[in-house]
Amino acid sequence: MSPAPVPPVGARIRQARLERGLGLRALAREVGVSASLVSQIETGKSHPSVSTLYAITTALGISVESLFEVRETAAVVHALAAFAADPGRRIGPLVTPSERDVLELDSGVVWERLGHVPGTDVDFLLVTYRPGGSSSGSGGLMRHAGTEYGYLTSGELVLTLGFDEQVLHPGDAVSFESTTPHRYRNDGEEPAVGVWFVSSQTVQ
Repeated sequence: MSPAPVPPVGARIRQARLERGLGLRALAREVGVSASLVSQIETGKSHPSVSTLYAITTALGISVESLFEVRETAAVVHALAAFAADPGRRIGPLVTPSERDVLELDSGVVWERLGHVPGTDVDFLLVTYRPGGSSSGSGGLMRHAGTEYGYLTSGELVLTLGFDEQVLHPGDAVSFESTTPHRYRNDGEEPAVGVWFVSSQTVQ
């Protein structure tokens, strides 16, 4: 079985925007994009880049993790029903490849959710940067609240962190405060794949 696509991210963004009483133009101004782009993202006609997604969630005061929660709620209800029907079935923290939520982002980046502990604002992800993929479609650096840890398993990935630029090779790991301007890009001819752990909690 192939991984199940995550529920419409745009619908979650629209819901959060309306709950905060923000108009399309107001959100677009805060994020620094056009109202048309926000509208296309909300209706599923366009995928945001990593940097735009973080900018939108920051402006709305929500975590990226919350964009996955619709499917999780349904999965928990389904699991509890299965547990009631079969008392011998054990519900645990395991997430198999066929159960992963998959989020396709703009500019060649794919996030696969590896797991989640309820009550935490943590993104535990298998990240793939396709050849030519970048965390920012415009080439600009992004910044957001929290801390970031990454481990590259295959391919090569260029990390721009502040004024420094480094090439990550398989086995290399990075960790930094996400408020530092940064960008990832894959200049190679094969996908760059790694495990990322991003917390929205800022280091005190």
